[in-house]
Amino acid sequence: MPSERRIIPIKTTTQDGQIHAVPPAPTFGNNPTMAGLATPPPLALYVHWPWCVKKCPYCDFNSHEAKAAVDEAAYLAALTADLEAALPHIWNRPIISIFIGGGTPSLMSAAAADALLNAIRMRLPIQPAAEITLEANPGTAEAAKFKAFRAAGVNRISLGIQSFADEKLTALGRIHTGREARQAIDLALMHFERVNLDLMYALPQQSLAEARQDIDTAIATGVGHLSAYHLTLEPNTPFHHAPPPLPDDDLSADMQEMIEAQLATAGFLHYETSAFAKAGEQCRHNLNYWTFGDYLGIGAGAHSKLSDHVGIWREARHRHPRAYLQAMGHHGFVSHKQSIAIADLPGEFMMNALRLTSGFASRLFTERTGLSIASMEKSALAARRDGLIEVKDGNIMPTLQGQRFLNQLVGRFLA
Repeated sequence: MPSERRIIPIKTTTQDGQIHAVPPAPTFGNNPTMAGLATPPPLALYVHWPWCVKKCPYCDFNSHEAKAAVDEAAYLAALTADLEAALPHIWNRPIISIFIGGGTPSLMSAAAADALLNAIRMRLPIQPAAEITLEANPGTAEAAKFKAFRAAGVNRISLGIQSFADEKLTALGRIHTGREARQAIDLALMHFERVNLDLMYALPQQSLAEARQDIDTAIATGVGHLSAYHLTLEPNTPFHHAPPPLPDDDLSADMQEMIEAQLATAGFLHYETSAFAKAGEQCRHNLNYWTFGDYLGIGAGAHSKLSDHVGIWREARHRHPRAYLQAMGHHGFVSHKQSIAIADLPGEFMMNALRLTSGFASRLFTERTGLSIASMEKSALAARRDGLIEVKDGNIMPTLQGQRFLNQLVGRFLA
């Protein structure tokens, strides 16, 4: 008999507990398919570094094995030109966070990281307390740069640990060892006050005890933020074409519940689908995503979501590094741009906000979409009747069942 337990595959002021409509927010312009905002939301910057040493067999991110030395100067010049071309859309808006992701950004030289952040500072107003994160793998050569990355202005590091068990790391195609992982964490904590560890569970042939050992080892390091992701078989990856032996749904569910319990006992707040943090350690950059804030993405394959008084739109850069570099001085870096239609905004907002375990205040929906809460009231009431959302402390939030069946919940709001 098939299991009924499911794993998430994947990041109104209410006095009486009812979801009430509020007056419609104003919209601007003459395009009926677009909603305009009176005040733009917070703005974050994402920078994509597309190269890595080796492509992992489960990875479907836009990453490319570096077959030869990367021309850092050429890529930095393209990033700078890309940023300058985007300035008219974000003029004078302060940056609340910067996230340098990949690929493996820690492969870049410390000098390149310093030049990149200086180029950004010269062109954008960055809030004094802005969170600046750099993703890193725990290889020895990369960890040796941590002190220089901190000196360049990076104030948060995110380490792709995945597991501390050597046999699991080998099965995942990772090129570091458990010992190197622990050494990298020690170095990161020496230079950064804020450190995140990315872990995965439901790994090939992983037992519940092995998953517990990984999470307990991570807790013992003393970091303030952990991300725990269920391994999924993404299309167009080697793992999808030749699946390894994985735990079944029931064992995977046991792992998820164990991880949540262990982290809660250790003082971590489960604040987002896959994210856990001690008090004050939540990732501000990702919180901006989940609360439907704006973000500009530069670099090969980077995505943006931007708003103004006319509408809200998404855009993507050329995906392959070669095409992105060739776009400099020619037809531009943006390969695709599309306005978000009014009918799609409730689903777009809920797809993000319902990842937050504490949910959102209804006024945020209006502030970030330009729409009345009434535009999604019918779907919300139906989801509430089915036990997928609730209203608590003035917030519309997923129930535990809604968290477990997040795809089903979000689907209720999709146009």
